[in-house]
Amino acid sequence: MKALRHLCLSLLVSLPLGVAAQSTGPDKPADFLSKEFHRQRREALRQQLPANSVAVLFSNPIRNRANDVDFHFHQHPDFYYLTGYREPNAVLLLFSEQHVINGVATDEVFFAQPRNPQQESWTGKRLGEEGVKQHLGLAYALPATAFANFKLDTAAFQQILFLDLPHDLRNDPRDQADLHDLVAQFKQKIGLKSGQDLGHLALYNVIKAYDAQAGERVQQQVQRQMAANPALQNNAFLKSYVAAKDAAGRAAVVGKMPKEKLDLSTLEGVLSGLREVKTPEEMKLLRKAVAMSAVGQLEVMKAMHPNMSETEVQGIHEYVYKKYGAEYEGYPSIVGGGNNGCILHYIENEKPKLGNELVLMDLGAEYHGYTADVTRTIPANGKFTEAQRQIYEIVYAAQEAAFKECRVGNAFNATNTVAQRVLAEGLVKLGIIKTPEEARRYTMHGVSHYLGLDVHDRGTYGAFKPNTVITVEPGIYIPEGSPCDKKWWGIGVRIEDDVLITEKGWENLSAGAPRTVKDIEAAMAQPSPLDQFKLPELK
Repeated sequence: MKALRHLCLSLLVSLPLGVAAQSTGPDKPADFLSKEFHRQRREALRQQLPANSVAVLFSNPIRNRANDVDFHFHQHPDFYYLTGYREPNAVLLLFSEQHVINGVATDEVFFAQPRNPQQESWTGKRLGEEGVKQHLGLAYALPATAFANFKLDTAAFQQILFLDLPHDLRNDPRDQADLHDLVAQFKQKIGLKSGQDLGHLALYNVIKAYDAQAGERVQQQVQRQMAANPALQNNAFLKSYVAAKDAAGRAAVVGKMPKEKLDLSTLEGVLSGLREVKTPEEMKLLRKAVAMSAVGQLEVMKAMHPNMSETEVQGIHEYVYKKYGAEYEGYPSIVGGGNNGCILHYIENEKPKLGNELVLMDLGAEYHGYTADVTRTIPANGKFTEAQRQIYEIVYAAQEAAFKECRVGNAFNATNTVAQRVLAEGLVKLGIIKTPEEARRYTMHGVSHYLGLDVHDRGTYGAFKPNTVITVEPGIYIPEGSPCDKKWWGIGVRIEDDVLITEKGWENLSAGAPRTVKDIEAAMAQPSPLDQFKLPELK
């Protein structure tokens, strides 16, 4: 009887919570990227593919949260960029030239999660292959169940391009076309035998990219990877590379690197170049994500008081995002009071009372796939102490200096170079350090990264180009126990804004969030709509 009861319960909960479906129709927001945008992005990618090649891209895996509950599905940004598809268990093939498939000439084939009325009654309507054609404009679409028998003639291509394959995949025995199966079927198509992996391709890419600049360190990395992965230990090229005695020997080996049909680097490089420069359609969404994030910072400044918890601060920010229609946060929200603000990626956000400490708030809304990344640091009681103000002003000066480097043609690291100099000089002046070289103890991270579909978005890290969005985020972090006067302990300050590089200079997209000491204190003196929002006490 117990076994029968267990079986009945397992049938009732057999459909995991959190699996995504993609709704369409009048109840859907009207400002998603258009199918024409995605078509143009596929065409831009196709034009940069090597002759006689195929690019293969997979959707993101479903991740389990606990038991029968999955995390809310989030699409792989590259897959979304090229297709607009927001469901799991899918594959996209892009051909450099047209191929005739089942009598139809096409340069792309999409394998979609198939329709399933029973599962859709639990998790929402799926597009299926017909929906993909109608709503996303992918002309040749098949159900994912057709991928197993799809004839991908790998011998006919000079190159087969793909990104690092999804890993740590759960196998759902009820679904013969989940991502676990699709990846396994692809490995079979490209002739990857049991026990083999593609680790050698990743190492080939590292050697190609970095041997000339850091050959000895690359050798050490390759050696460590070979020791950890038995599949690499008999690779003749890698063995020769780690055995090379000097730069000349390494160069000779690199010149004989085997040419592989399977290619893990080209697709990533092309996508990084494409996604680095934003289109006007992308900028509409990114501007909205940044604007709502700036409003969140302002509203928290008005609502902040010493009895507030880190969790409550996080909740106000994220409520603002939801109020504007954002689907997610772009990354786990960081709210660090006092010494917690000195932990760069602090996400516990569990301090129950902020008191009179500084509060570092690094949060960003994600709107239709595009994420903001805005940080403000404010005093919980509304007034900076003299020590807090002094550190804050150094960071502010560093950011102001970095803004001036946001110009087309400047090297990507120009913002970091000037900001680090200002931070170091300021710390020396306050007596916190004796020489500029000591500054890295308190200024541990770089100042800029690309922003877009990922919070740390794709890009080439070359000279700044028009219509590129970056962050400018200097910071100083002096944790408790640091070798300086105790009055500085527990002060962590980061100021981060999202900047659009333009033909004429730069634009601060997040300027709506107060940034100077004077403006922050003035904002914190304003009344908040939440002042009268009182909940009953829980016993």
